[in-house]
Amino acid sequence: QVQLVESGGGSVQAGDSLTLSCAASGRTFTSYNMAWFRQAPGNEREFVAALKWNGAATTYADSVKGRFTISKSIPKDTTYLQMNSLKPEDTAVYYCATESTRQRNNPSRAVGAYAYWGQGTEVTVSS
Repeated sequence: QVQLVESGGGSVQAGDSLTLSCAASGRTFTSYNMAWFRQAPGNEREFVAALKWNGAATTYADSVKGRFTISKSIPKDTTYLQMNSLKPEDTAVYYCATESTRQRNNPSRAVGAYAYWGQGTEVTVSS
């Protein structure tokens, strides 16, 4: 069974940091672009960050640029999202996802480009 499992969420104060992890099981995703999305209550799922399958390129939403960093460990087939200087508006359920196309050149920001999703991990930032 193919699975992406997120972990690392929690409740923090504004200005704190968290690192989210997304571990793959059931198959390897090392040749697929990976991304993090988030969804706040009442809002649509929105793009946060994406990483090219070979680690050569990243892209970020303007709202997190300079504060969040996406990375991965190929041996562990795990993708990370380092979140610094957290703000209350970062409060959401965070999802990792992998694109459906192998070795696609530019990571997509579109929800529809991603085939596999984790169950989500909740991040709450209080002021």
